Amino acid sequence: MSSLSLASIFAGGCRSFGAPVTALRTLASTHTYLFNKHQNNNSLAWFSLSSRKGTFSYASSGAEVTCTTTSSSANGYLDYDRLLPCPSHNRPPRVEHLVVLEEGPVLDYICKALNLPHLFVADLIHFGAVHYALVCPQPPPTATPEQVSLFKKFTAPSVLKKRASIKGKTVREAQKTFRITHVDQFLEAGSYLRVHVHPKRFPRCYEIDWKSRIIAVTESYVVLDKPAGTSVGGTTDNIEESCATFATRALGLPTPLKTTHQIDNCTEGCVVLARTKEYCSVFHGKIREKKVKKLYLALAASPVPVGVITHYMRPVNIAPRIVSEEFIKGWNLCQLEVLECKKVPWPDAITEETYSVEDCGWPSKDYAYECKINLLTGRTHQLLKGPPFITDMQLHWLIGLAVTHSV
Repeated sequence: MSSLSLASIFAGGCRSFGAPVTALRTLASTHTYLFNKHQNNNSLAWFSLSSRKGTFSYASSGAEVTCTTTSSSANGYLDYDRLLPCPSHNRPPRVEHLVVLEEGPVLDYICKALNLPHLFVADLIHFGAVHYALVCPQPPPTATPEQVSLFKKFTAPSVLKKRASIKGKTVREAQKTFRITHVDQFLEAGSYLRVHVHPKRFPRCYEIDWKSRIIAVTESYVVLDKPAGTSVGGTTDNIEESCATFATRALGLPTPLKTTHQIDNCTEGCVVLARTKEYCSVFHGKIREKKVKKLYLALAASPVPVGVITHYMRPVNIAPRIVSEEFIKGWNLCQLEVLECKKVPWPDAITEETYSVEDCGWPSKDYAYECKINLLTGRTHQLLKGPPFITDMQLHWLIGLAVTHSV
């Protein structure tokens, strides 16, 4: 049995566990969609999600390094070098969707198609920011006639029949994407590539003393006090800067730790990381059998009634999460129980700065309300988005959350 219950951030002498959320946000607010053929004739981009060029600050775990990016004369994008040291801010989004016209190694192909340095592309692959599918997905409605024509050319039944890699698969199965893990992986003509040129970064990972966050180590699992501002197991475009990766290194384990469950990036609290695939199954069984209890501590700007709160969430796994207090057929049931709600002093100026508390027009800043919450369902973001929390509880701005597990 191992558990952790974090005290209120208002208690004197408690360690800081909040990361400035603003440091993790994308800098640019203006996105432009570009549909154009790259200069290299071996690829075609369905679209490129990008934004304006500018100046960014980079920080390593040691000294602060400032880097001013400039426009590349070859493709109009920023110049690139390496993914490390980790920037203190995320770069504007840039996701490239490519159709491979000529076979070859993935590293060389991406470098030529997107005019990127070899070391930078190698870093992207190491971070898990490159994905592929054997067959291109359906192009978006905004695709040009040339792009639609190319899609039809490479997905024609007569062409697909000649590809041994697709034998025995349906087109839908062949369109499933997988993460590329090796720089020398071979690409077939007609394959699809998705390159996250600007993966989401987690600078907080380099500020943490990870050994001090380890709560328990057994032969089957590790319990970690997850810091706020970090990802448990990584994101679609970044599996390197994660709790699982850094905890594995801190413990010097020969085999990477595996995630058994998730809590939000802004959340602080204990998570269970499995050392074996077998224990992943064991822990998932405990969750299904409701043998794992999660208790959250959260701050609210106004009182929250004690008792069960129910709302419904649209079953679409994309942002924004849409919720309703009224029942809607097909929407997911979300329930939580507020066990207690007590009045506490409002965070002082230092705490507000540490946890990036933003002024949302609250009428009073004399007191906050600390709530202990038991999740009855485990829907993603149900705590952040559910009423009354959508207006009263600014969890992602105020603090990380504390979670207690019985293992």
